[in-house]
Amino acid sequence: DGSEITGKLGVDISIEKGYEAARLAAINQLAVLKEMLGNLNRVTRVVKVLSMVNSDPTFIDQPKVINGFSDLIVDVFGDRGLHARSAVGMASLPREQAVEVEMIVEVRD
Repeated sequence: DGSEITGKLGVDISIEKGYEAARLAAINQLAVLKEMLGNLNRVTRVVKVLSMVNSDPTFIDQPKVINGFSDLIVDVFGDRGLHARSAVGMASLPREQAVEVEMIVEVRD
């Protein structure tokens, strides 16, 4: 629906709100995949997720935030959704977004 959660973890928003932001990022990526592929069943596996969390320098719970993304991906794809993951803190993100996530998936024809 175009929802965005903005702010910096450890300053403006809680881990729980960050988790929600990561979950929204997953919903967005699932919508893009469905639009591009026509069917999510074409995804054979989620290979890797690179997640960036807009964080205060003292914030150390980026993985807890990004669980919002990973949890939903595994809920949707089951074992095909288990993935390698990086969760890193960033000084800032475009439009002050709380999280930004890149996902690499393998698909079949």
